[in-house]
Amino acid sequence: MIITAAPSFKQIIREVWKPLALLFVWDVFVTVTYYVLPFTAPSLPLTLFGSALVLFLGFRSNSAYQRWWEARGLWGLMINASRSLARQARNFLPDEADELKRSIVLRQIAYVNALRCQLRRQKPDDEVHRFLTRGEADFALARTNVANGIVDGTGRRINVAREKGWIDTIQQTSMESVLVDIANAQGGMERLKNTPLPSHYRFFPTLFTHLLCILLPIGLVETLGFATPLGSTMAGLMFLAVLAIGDDLVDPFANTPHDVPLTAMCRTIEIDLLQAIGEAAPEPLKPDAGGVLW
Repeated sequence: MIITAAPSFKQIIREVWKPLALLFVWDVFVTVTYYVLPFTAPSLPLTLFGSALVLFLGFRSNSAYQRWWEARGLWGLMINASRSLARQARNFLPDEADELKRSIVLRQIAYVNALRCQLRRQKPDDEVHRFLTRGEADFALARTNVANGIVDGTGRRINVAREKGWIDTIQQTSMESVLVDIANAQGGMERLKNTPLPSHYRFFPTLFTHLLCILLPIGLVETLGFATPLGSTMAGLMFLAVLAIGDDLVDPFANTPHDVPLTAMCRTIEIDLLQAIGEAAPEPLKPDAGGVLW
């Protein structure tokens, strides 16, 4: 996620230079053609087309942003649930179960990092092995859904604590309720990841935006004359920018600079949970040189 007030100039140029160059070349071609072979283009259809496209692109961008914001809200719930689980483990379990307390905390840290990797379509093996023992890690990694396997193992350990008399059934129910919240948040994230916007939301805005960029210089050349390449290119760039916003936000877990900062939030959970049981914690993740928090 880009956290600076505006993307860096280098980042902007890297994202727009290709469409900008193509637009400019096309605009120059239309302008030269107009002065060699003069033509007249009706302006009203282009105006109506542009107005309709603005509404279409705005609706699509809003839909994409709603998906992005829902993803951020689900990860906020995940952070809160992780803190609650660590607090319950620390307060409910007796001193003789210190190893179990630490196991539950480390398993939750491993869980959020495994979930992050799954959502980004990355292998979670290294992250799981960082926090779990070889046997625990292998058991989870054998599951199709590694993150869900880790949560299942945590639930079994809570049940063992109840069988040993370390917690009662009410405390077990309370901890299970937190695990349910965690599972519900994961399900929402997987729904966003596995259910893209319908193809019509992606195909038609792209088609109509590119078509408008082709028609723009034809409709503007009579008015702007030799300034058509500059004016048409900038106008087309605005439409392409709105189109790009929807493309950038539609998948909040694609591991791009515009996504939800999963790595930073996993680090936040790791810090909070380790400090909750009195262990040393790493420093918070900071933005990179480009102002992107991953």
